[in-house]
Amino acid sequence: MTRISNVSRKTSETDIEIRMNLDGEGKYDIQTGVNFFNHMLESFSKHSMIDLDVKAVGDIEIDDHHTIEDVGILLGEAFLEAIGDKKGIKRMAHAIVPMDESVATVAVDISGRSYCNMKLDFKNEKIGDMTSDIVIHFFESFVASAKLNIYGIVEGVNDHHKAEAIFKAFAKSLKEAIKIEHDQIPSTKGTL
Repeated sequence: MTRISNVSRKTSETDIEIRMNLDGEGKYDIQTGVNFFNHMLESFSKHSMIDLDVKAVGDIEIDDHHTIEDVGILLGEAFLEAIGDKKGIKRMAHAIVPMDESVATVAVDISGRSYCNMKLDFKNEKIGDMTSDIVIHFFESFVASAKLNIYGIVEGVNDHHKAEAIFKAFAKSLKEAIKIEHDQIPSTKGTL
């Protein structure tokens, strides 16, 4: 079974192409025009072992919102396409990731339903060149189109460390949840 997807989307605000391989080696080529967001997606790819190519051109001269939101939507679509019928996956997983003074906990359920419960509190308006409040919106956008549940919480002092810890915890939990463990659909309903 090949769990690879290629998706693209062009609007008046963004032009995005994404290639995803769920059974990769953590290789990436990320170009979004928002350097800190690139760093977060690179970290996600490396720690999830999901190969990820993201080429995004957006109206970042206005701000980073449309680009990050649309990348989140399209990443979710790529994930949903790549995961297929979900036969054999572990489905649910969690991870706790420390980063210096910060610690993040993320739990995911590849349930076929969308719900995002993130408790993130950043002190500064920006983390590098990325607006800090867009982090939660990125996860909301991803989850809505990927059709999965996510619960995340982060504590710490440094906004960079907190953001990176939550992306790494998401990566680690998703890596575990997509593992093939058996040959069944992991649901009493028989579908996800």
